[in-house]
Amino acid sequence: MNILSGFVVLYPMIVSLVWIMGAIFFSVQQRQIPLKKPGKGMPERLVSVLIPAHNEEKTLHEVVESVANLTYQNIELVLIDDGSVDKTLAVMYDLQKQYEGQFLIKVVPIVKNGGKANALNVGLDSAAGEYLLCLDSDSYVDQDALKHMMLEFYNDPNVGAVAGRPVVRNRTTLLGRLQLLEYIGIIDIIKRGQAFITGHITTVSGVIVVYRKKAIKAVNRWTVEALTEDIDMTWKLYSHQWRVAYCPQAVSWILVPEHMKALIRQRRRWARGGLEVLIRNRQLIFTGKLAEQWLLIDMVISNLWALSCFFMIVLYVLTMLFAHAVILDGGILFVLTLISIVQFVIGFTSSQRQGYIDWQDLLLLPMYFVFYWVVNLVSCITALGSFFLDPKRKGTWASPDRGV
Repeated sequence: MNILSGFVVLYPMIVSLVWIMGAIFFSVQQRQIPLKKPGKGMPERLVSVLIPAHNEEKTLHEVVESVANLTYQNIELVLIDDGSVDKTLAVMYDLQKQYEGQFLIKVVPIVKNGGKANALNVGLDSAAGEYLLCLDSDSYVDQDALKHMMLEFYNDPNVGAVAGRPVVRNRTTLLGRLQLLEYIGIIDIIKRGQAFITGHITTVSGVIVVYRKKAIKAVNRWTVEALTEDIDMTWKLYSHQWRVAYCPQAVSWILVPEHMKALIRQRRRWARGGLEVLIRNRQLIFTGKLAEQWLLIDMVISNLWALSCFFMIVLYVLTMLFAHAVILDGGILFVLTLISIVQFVIGFTSSQRQGYIDWQDLLLLPMYFVFYWVVNLVSCITALGSFFLDPKRKGTWASPDRGV
C-alpha cells in the first residue's frame, strides 16, 4: 500500500523535475548554438503546404490567409477536401482564384471520406515540394513559423520532421483558458525537455509540422488505420533512423474543445493513439536507441501510474465511506504542487515575453493543477478501456467543439 501510494505521488514529481531541467538547458542551448542558415544566393527549397479538410467551410479562409502571409516565399498550397458534405470544396476553388497571382493552389477533391491520414496520402501525390508543411484547417500559422522550421532541415540532413508549437486562440471560455495554460505550462515544457535530454520527442503536433518528403516515402506514408496519424508517423520515422526536431519558435494558433465531453473525447483519442504506437513499437523497448527506449518506457509507466492512481482514488473513497478517515500526506502534496508551479512559471515566462499569455491568467493557477491531472487521468483510464474493448477502431474527423 505504501509502495503504491509512493509511486502515485513520486512518479509525476520525478518526471516533472527531469523535464523542467531539460527545458531550461534546451532554451540555453538554442541561444548559444544557433542553427545554420543557407548561404547567400542559395534559393529557398519548395515547400508544399498540405491542408486536409472535412466540413471546414467556415475556417479555411483564415488558415489560407495565414499561409499567404508567410515570410518563407517558395511555397505551393495543396487543399484536400476529404468528402465534405458542406461547401468546403467550393470554398477551396474560390480561394484558388483569390490567390492565383500570389502562389500556386492545387485543389484535391476526395469523394469518399477516408480520414486525415488518407487525405494526407492523397495530397502527397499532388505535392511537388521537397518538404511538406502540414496544417490543420481550423488553425492559422505565424508568419515566421516556416522560416524557423526550415533551419532545422538545413542544420541536419537526418531530420525527417520538425514539430511546431501550438498556442490556444479560443479563450472566451474557462475550459479554453485552462487549456491555454496547459499548452504553455506543460506540453511545451515536456517537449523542450525531451528534445534536450533524449534528442527525441514523443510526438509531433499534427496541427503544425514540416516533413521531409523523402522521409515520408521511406516509411511508406501515413498509416490510414492509425487513430492519431501524428504520433504514429513520429515513431515510424524513428524506426527508420530519422530524427524529429522541436521548434518552439514556430507557432500555430489553434482551436481547442470548449466543452468537457469534447475535451475528454479528444484526450482519450490522444491517449489511445499513444497506446497503439506503444504496442506497435514494443520491440524498440529492447532494440531501439536509448532515447527511444526511455520514451517508450515512460509511456508504459504513465499508463501504470494512471491505473495505480485510479486504484488509490477508489481506495480513498472506500476509506472515507467505511472508516470515516482520509490518509493524505500533506508534505508530499505540497512538494508536488511546488514542482508544478515551477514548471508552469518557466513556460509562462517564455510565453508572456512573446505575448501569448497575460498575467491575469495566473488567477486560474489553482484550478489549472486540478484540471490537468484529472483530465489526463480520466483520458488515460478510458483510453485503456476503449483499446481493449474496440482494438480495431480507426481515426475519424471531428472539429474541436465536437471533440477533435
